[in-house]
Amino acid sequence: MALRASTGKVVWTFQAVHHDLWDHDLASGPSRIEVERNGRRVAALAQPSKMGHLFILDRDSGQPVLPVEERPVPQGGVPGEWLSPTQPFPVATPRLVPDHLEPRDAWGLTPWDRGKCRDLIAGLRRDGIFTPPSLQGTLQYPGNIAGTNWGGLAFDRGRGLIVLNQTNVPFIVQLIPREEAKQLNWDEGGWQYAPMEGTPHVMRRKFLLSPWGVPCNPPPWGTLAAVEASTGRIRWQVPLGTMRELAPVPLPIRWGTPTVSDPLVTTSGLTFIGATLDRTFRAFDTETGQELWEARLPTSAVATPMTYRARQGGRQYIVVAAGGRGKVQRDSVVAFALP
Repeated sequence: MALRASTGKVVWTFQAVHHDLWDHDLASGPSRIEVERNGRRVAALAQPSKMGHLFILDRDSGQPVLPVEERPVPQGGVPGEWLSPTQPFPVATPRLVPDHLEPRDAWGLTPWDRGKCRDLIAGLRRDGIFTPPSLQGTLQYPGNIAGTNWGGLAFDRGRGLIVLNQTNVPFIVQLIPREEAKQLNWDEGGWQYAPMEGTPHVMRRKFLLSPWGVPCNPPPWGTLAAVEASTGRIRWQVPLGTMRELAPVPLPIRWGTPTVSDPLVTTSGLTFIGATLDRTFRAFDTETGQELWEARLPTSAVATPMTYRARQGGRQYIVVAAGGRGKVQRDSVVAFALP
């Protein structure tokens, strides 16, 4: 929403999800951008979402600058639940993360764990994005930490590019009748429980992982992308991160990891980002998406990088905070000097 700063009056609102049953709240704030439309520059906002959607809105009116349409979405929730028959979808920009996963798409390091993933997917309700939670168990894809989560995006005004990172991992979401849920051990099985007091059900969810702890969907599991602000076209999208510290054996292959936080762009054409789970800070070419440089960190950088000079004409630095992910990890502020 937009408020009039002088009065607090609501000027406009825009709803990215109707009747949210998926924890698909807008976890990142909007960013001010400018868009070329019909030969003039329009003051706009770019709002990413956990669904992999990117909404471009007029800053003054809240109306979509690039078209948004209401599309039918899966119905048939649990008895007593109300579902929105439609949800808003950006038309110009394709979703930045997939939204369907079938048993034939199951992924694994070996035929054995791929088969286990195939069986897990086959046992879930899976009607695509916005499939409602169910007693059977629903494949939530994108998951509730998918798309663009904490952080947001960066805007290269000179190049007209929006740069943003995405997470691509599925979840299992299940509703359990309250009396049955009382018999379960809530500390086992890797489930996260939500009591949902005042409703007939308890919700539980967890990552859809193979027995080896690897996502059951094909990689990449984290990406970095550049979108043309004026057209919505995806200029490039590349894997972001490796699984070398998360898999049972070190795997330096660029399959991407879930990401938290956002990038920094510079007028010189560089994009800097931490965000990944592999304790690495990276620089990319903003025009092409080519990775140019990386450096290891004490722990993951779940923070937005910043750049500064200590004095006029002095060396330029890039600094990022690494840490904040639990007591077992130390917090650090790491600075890099540009040549």
